Amino acid sequence: MTQRLTNKVMIVTGAGSGIGRASAIRFAVEGAQVAAFDINAETLAATVQQIQTAGGQVRPYVVDVTDAGAVAASVLQVQQDFDRIDGVLNVAGGSGRKFGDGPAHECTPDGWLNTLQLNLTSAFLVCKFALETMMQQRSGVIINLSSVLGLAGHAEFATHAYAASKGAIISLSRAMAVYYAPYHIRVNVLAPGLIDTAMSQRAQQNERIVALIPGLQPLTGALGQPEDIAAAAAFLASDEARFITGVVLPVDGGWLAQ
Repeated sequence: MTQRLTNKVMIVTGAGSGIGRASAIRFAVEGAQVAAFDINAETLAATVQQIQTAGGQVRPYVVDVTDAGAVAASVLQVQQDFDRIDGVLNVAGGSGRKFGDGPAHECTPDGWLNTLQLNLTSAFLVCKFALETMMQQRSGVIINLSSVLGLAGHAEFATHAYAASKGAIISLSRAMAVYYAPYHIRVNVLAPGLIDTAMSQRAQQNERIVALIPGLQPLTGALGQPEDIAAAAAFLASDEARFITGVVLPVDGGWLAQ
């Protein structure tokens, strides 16, 4: 494993599970000092234990990233703890089905608002407060997690508030990439396909969707792994990607190439 992130201070949201956990571990193994954000103290502690067992450096911050005050306080604490913030990976978010998301004609107003709060507002808040430090440093990296569903519709994945939130992350990130480029701050997006995480359990248990996976993701014919996204995030966070900003990188086994 390379040490591309040695001594970089990286905030990872949603670090308690799935893509967030895999990315926090990958960043730490590559030498970063990880500020791990999650709302769930128990799962966050498990991530911290895995990083420490691997010899990595990490500090946990239990925070609801949809709460502006909590985010502001946590980001300030990171800056005080480490004296800088080199990067942010916004992973926190998820499906809005439990709130009432669905096709537009069925999506409830609460489902719409709560899903955007979970996926879009959370990323905006972490960016907002981390940028204050990055602008003073005149350096930084932001990586926001979108989805293939932010770029292409699919009838089997009819959660339209979720799709809207992930599409908006792309627009927000591109606008930020242009605006903050003079501050030497890079902003990029990862667009995963169907990944083997807790969020995809519903899809994995649907025989119709399982039958579609070989066609959707023909490179492997299977779900991607959280580590696939973590590897791409580590590259974009590193100085190897110093000339890359405003990019949406699909990590989707060929989904969007069709």
